[in-house]
Amino acid sequence: MNLAVFGANGPTGRHVVEQALAAGHRVTAVTRRPDQYPLSSPHLTLAVADVTDPAGVDRVLHGLGTGPRAVISTYGVPYSRHPITVYSEGAAIITRAMASHGIQRLVCVTSTTVAAEQVPGETLMWRKVVIPLLRRVLGRTLYDDMARMEDIVTSSDLDWLIVRPAGLFDADSPSNDYQVSAQRSPGRRTSRPDLAQVLLNEATQPQHSRCAIEVLTRAIPPRQAAAFLKEAFGGRR
Repeated sequence: MNLAVFGANGPTGRHVVEQALAAGHRVTAVTRRPDQYPLSSPHLTLAVADVTDPAGVDRVLHGLGTGPRAVISTYGVPYSRHPITVYSEGAAIITRAMASHGIQRLVCVTSTTVAAEQVPGETLMWRKVVIPLLRRVLGRTLYDDMARMEDIVTSSDLDWLIVRPAGLFDADSPSNDYQVSAQRSPGRRTSRPDLAQVLLNEATQPQHSRCAIEVLTRAIPPRQAAAFLKEAFGGRR
């Protein structure tokens, strides 16, 4: 299958590309810095583009050719006090380009923090203190734009899927101990390789369509505080 991966040079995107190549897919890795890309393969094409550049995105998707194709979006930015618009701008440009080139399957990443529904059985501290701190203070501009991104994707005519991880942490490989659900579920951490595996599986062998799903790692995560600070203030998706 021909796959375009936006955000391919981010921590999650690299796992997606690596797993896709190992599975025998042809991958177009979209990055602004191809000279820094750590992976190589006869089945890998590096494409220079920014998700906010309509001409660049159109060029990437035109290059996928015909036949079975899908787009995986993993791009992201850290928390910022300044207005964030890259999620919604990129989603609008990608969905328009996909429609133009007849590409139907889009699998994209947001966050469990965007979900409006409460998690059953969640602690009062987490519901009343931690989530409001993330959603309305530390990550307000980021999560507001993720919500706009979801609105753009869900209003499209594409065969879309929104994948919501919890707090992301690094690992070397998939844990094979994670939960995928279209319902809110208890869980606060998601490993990037687990997230990448779900993104790839859903892009190539869809199990869900036109809905939002959560991916929650059940294996023992790293220390919460250190992982949160790394992800929130220095990490990318």
